Amino acid sequence: MSGYGSRQVAAVALKMALTQSREEENELKTRFFEQGIKTAAVDCGGEFISSVKKFIERAVVASKRESVIRETHSEEGAVAGAAREAINQISMKAVGFNVGGKIGIARYQDHVSVAVFFGIGLLHLDEVAVGLGHRAIS
Repeated sequence: MSGYGSRQVAAVALKMALTQSREEENELKTRFFEQGIKTAAVDCGGEFISSVKKFIERAVVASKRESVIRETHSEEGAVAGAAREAINQISMKAVGFNVGGKIGIARYQDHVSVAVFFGIGLLHLDEVAVGLGHRAIS
């Protein structure tokens, strides 16, 4: 299918981040693959400040594992940059708290997007935050 741009790829990444189970993840992954969109998702959690590096690394590793990107500096850097941007967007809410949720990654041709969907907080007093980053890969 043609006509996918940065907005549509970002929406797919967000849908992947919102999945609640591996089964739902795999179902969406198959559906999007049939449309030419490669996807990945990874669960993440921990104390925000000390976990940022781990979250970015997990996004890159998941992207390579699911063949969303190749193992090149430019493609790994694009995912790392988009993940950092997405995480940065939630940082004001998350600093000093534990976070838990999912990172979704989507790629169509030269568009790659990373979305984070995290619960932030303590015990049952959670806040919810979403972040989104995009990069172009040539």
